[in-house]
Amino acid sequence: MVIVDNATAADLLSRPFSSQQETLSRLAFFLTRSLAEEGVCDEVFDTLEDILGDRAQPAPAQRVHRSDELLVRLGLPLPRRRYQEKATPMLPDEATRISDRFRRATAHLMQVVPHRVATYPTEELRLLVSLRDEQPTPDQAAAHLRRFAFAILTVLDLMGDDA
Repeated sequence: MVIVDNATAADLLSRPFSSQQETLSRLAFFLTRSLAEEGVCDEVFDTLEDILGDRAQPAPAQRVHRSDELLVRLGLPLPRRRYQEKATPMLPDEATRISDRFRRATAHLMQVVPHRVATYPTEELRLLVSLRDEQPTPDQAAAHLRRFAFAILTVLDLMGDDA
C-alpha cells in the first residue's frame, strides 16, 4: 500500500478520466492481474499448516496386547493391528474461524486462478465451491476442514504458488 500526501491526492483526483468501455475493461484487467500477482496471504498458509501439519492430529497411543510379550520372547513378528481412533472434535469457534478463512481464500482464488493457470481447472474449482457451500456437523468439522484444505492446496499447486 502506498501513502500519498494531500497535494498528490488532489492532483490525481483532478485529472480527467475516461468513460470509454475499452479503457475501463483494460483497467479492470490490469487491476485483476495485479491482484493475481499478490497470491494468497500468509494467514491462509498458516491455517493450512495447522489443519494438515504435524500439529493437526496427535499420534494415537500404542495399545499393548498380552500376546505381544510372548511373541517377542519367541522371536516372532508382531501382528499388524489397525485401530480406528476417532478424531478429536474441533472446538466450534475454531472450526468457524478456520472455515471463514478458507471461504475468503476460496473467493480470492476464484478471481485469481484464471490469470495464473494455462488451462482453467474446472473440476478443482467445482470441488472447492462445493466444499465452501457445505455445512458440516460439529463432529465432522475437522474432516471437512481437512478436505477443504486439500482442495485449496490442489488449486495452489496448479497455480504454481509455492509460498
